Amino acid sequence: MSTPILTRSLLALALSAICAGALAAPAAPSKQALVEQVLKLWNPDTIGQSMLQVPVADAVQQARAMLQGRAAPEKRDAAMVDIVNEAKAFMAEATPITKASADKLIQAKIAPLMAERFSEEELRQLIAILESPVKKKFESMLPEMQKTLGEGVAADTRAVIDPKLQGLKEKIGLRLRAAVTP
Repeated sequence: MSTPILTRSLLALALSAICAGALAAPAAPSKQALVEQVLKLWNPDTIGQSMLQVPVADAVQQARAMLQGRAAPEKRDAAMVDIVNEAKAFMAEATPITKASADKLIQAKIAPLMAERFSEEELRQLIAILESPVKKKFESMLPEMQKTLGEGVAADTRAVIDPKLQGLKEKIGLRLRAAVTP
């Protein structure tokens, strides 16, 4: 072969290889990228905030119960406004701390655990589930379904449960009065 023909042939081969590479499917994401995508869709960093909300809500509820019947309505209401504001301030201060801790632990503990226990195919399936329009539709309906169910259960059981609940409240009130009476 002459040199110009060889050069053209090599250029044609190189051009073919470049075109084939451009048309080839993009590289599949790495396992770590799949884990990161699952974590982003799952949003586990809110777990710390959820953990804080339970004891804070319990503390506010206990304060409300302790003030009930022990303080004049205007003092009770003013105290509850202060207590709720304190609870909100606590949450505003503590939430970034728990989120930072969760973010650190997710990367240090959860991501490696997921990478160890899930194959790439399983991670892809999990992503498909988490991104599913059906899942999103179901989750958007949860508040309505919970409200409907809650209202139905309350209406259905009110005649039986309300007297029992009232009895419980009376027993608790008697125990509290006995405990605080000198």
